[in-house]
Amino acid sequence: MTVLAASSGLLVQPGTTAFLVIFGMGVVLVFVFRSMAKHLRKVAMAAREEAEAAARAESARPDTPDTAARAEDGARVPGTDVARRGGGRRTGS
Repeated sequence: MTVLAASSGLLVQPGTTAFLVIFGMGVVLVFVFRSMAKHLRKVAMAAREEAEAAARAESARPDTPDTAARAEDGARVPGTDVARRGGGRRTGS
């Protein structure tokens, strides 16, 4: 009987190649997830800084007579917690 393909190597055993492929994918995924977490932290920090900058700009803006008059009328003043009277939906801009 003639044996055409015979190997006795360590890496040619059943399942060894599949294990190495899965293990390699796991290692790659660890680095991908670490990178993703790093980028998400950057995005969250940038959004927080942008919100703080907008809040500082809003608080530094002096009240004009026009916004004070709208607040007295009960209309919603952008950037404040003053609600308009009457409830319901706001129509128009």
